[in-house]
This record gives sequence, C-alpha cells and structure tokens, in this order.
Amino acid sequence: MVTSKGVGLAVPDWPTTFGYNMFLFPVSRWIGGIFFEHTHRLIASAVGFLTIILATWLWRSEPRTWVRNLGVIGLGAVILQGVLGGLRVTMLKDEIGIFHACLAQAFLGLVVVIALVTSKFWRAISDAAVDPKKFAPIKTIAIAATVAIYTQLALGATMRHQHRDLAILDFPTANGGWIPNTSPIALAKINAWRDAQGLSDLDAFQIWLQMAHRFLALIIAIIVVAFCLRVWRDAPGVAALKRLSIFWVALVACQIVQFAGESRIATLAGHDRRVRRNTSLHESRRDSQRDGG
Repeated sequence: MVTSKGVGLAVPDWPTTFGYNMFLFPVSRWIGGIFFEHTHRLIASAVGFLTIILATWLWRSEPRTWVRNLGVIGLGAVILQGVLGGLRVTMLKDEIGIFHACLAQAFLGLVVVIALVTSKFWRAISDAAVDPKKFAPIKTIAIAATVAIYTQLALGATMRHQHRDLAILDFPTANGGWIPNTSPIALAKINAWRDAQGLSDLDAFQIWLQMAHRFLALIIAIIVVAFCLRVWRDAPGVAALKRLSIFWVALVACQIVQFAGESRIATLAGHDRRVRRNTSLHESRRDSQRDGG
C-alpha cells in the first residue's frame, strides 16, 4: 500500500520520524502519506518484536534442530528487512526497495513454514503412507514452482519500483500483438497514445520486463496444474495435500483474472487523468480570457 500510494518517502528520516523517536511521534501529525509510512514502520516494529518471541520460543521448546534454526533465520531476516527499509529512505535507491520487497515475501513464506511444521496438520501429513518413489516427483515440482513464483515476485517488484503505469494495458495480447513491437517508431506511437490517455511514457525495457512477467506467469500456471494432477494421481491417500493442490490452482486462476482486471482499471485511470487534465486546462483558459476581458 505504501508503494502503491507513492508515499514511501513521506517520512524523510530513519530510524527517527521527523526527528522524533518513532514510538513517540505525535498522533496529530499522522496525516496524508505520513500516516501510511509511519504506520508501516510501527507495524514492522511489532513484527520484529513478535519474531524475537517466536525465535526464543522455538529455541527453548522445539526439539527439532532444523526448526529452531528456522526461527534464528527468521530473526536475522526481519532485522535485515528493517535495515533495508531504512536504507531505502536514507539512500533513495530503488534497487534497495526491490530487495526490500523480495525479502518481505521470503520472510512471510518462512513464517508460514514455521507455522506449518509446528502444527498438528504437519504431523498428520508425516504419518500418511506415501510411496517415496512416487512422492519424489511431487516434491521436485513443488520446489520448481516455489523457485518460479519467487522469481516472479522479483520481476513484479522490479516493475513496481519503476514508478510507472503498466507498460502493457491489453490482455492477453501485448499492445495489439502477441509479440510486442519495440522499435523506435512503434515506441513513439505507443507513447503518443499514452500521453493522450494521461499515462506515463515507457521504453523497450519496461515492455519486455512485463512480457517476462507474463511468460513466467504462464510457466507457473502450467507447473501448478502439473503439481495438482501429480498429487491426485500419486498421493491419493493424502487428502489434505489434494485439497491444497486444488486451492493452489484456484489461486493461480484468481491471479490471472486479477491481472486482466488490473489492466482494464489502469486504462480507465489514465482516461480519468486525461479528462481531469483537459478540464483543468479548459478552466485555466476560461479564467485567462475572463481576466483579459
């Protein structure tokens, strides 16, 4: 939400907030973009505090060494995440913002894994009878999907920190074709149309970055469907895994629908900006003519 609203730098200093101790910043000044950025910092601090509790609890009560190590890794990740967030503010580097976004997703995934392996559900799965030879391909597909999804997150974070509108607004085609034309002449025509719609200009890198994002999304969809089919064929006795595989396919479908809708919304938002700009220009001309008369 902070990046979407363009308020990541609403608070220009770190770890203080306009010179105040972060936790003593007056509520009366939580206005506009400051509200979102300052609240983001407070929530991050709370997450860090809870992660300390989690790591301590795991170290004291969890008999499995590898699970205790996950808690330590989580604590290190949340500390690094806070430092990256601060450096993004003080150094004004979008590259740091990309790493900040990617690490946030990795930390969330790590916490989910910790919650999973310490649950009764995990023990139930562990006790299920599964042929190791048949389960090995399922594990391989799951790992491949995880790597692809995380790469997709990195591409999305890179796109997001371009601070531009969507480079490709139609779906499933790309600027009218299946393979976008990024020649100088084509880019000039595209940018002329985008200017008329109130959208930001773009270059070939932004177009191909979004095409890579789309292509990888297709690969992920295929991998997830393959995972689901493999689970239902080779692990029919693990009911929980079968349900989760169906849920995974449903999430991918929802993501595709969301992206298609997002493209349409971006087009309408650009149209609204163009209308407001033209209205403002019309009013300015009218006022100038009236003052001149």
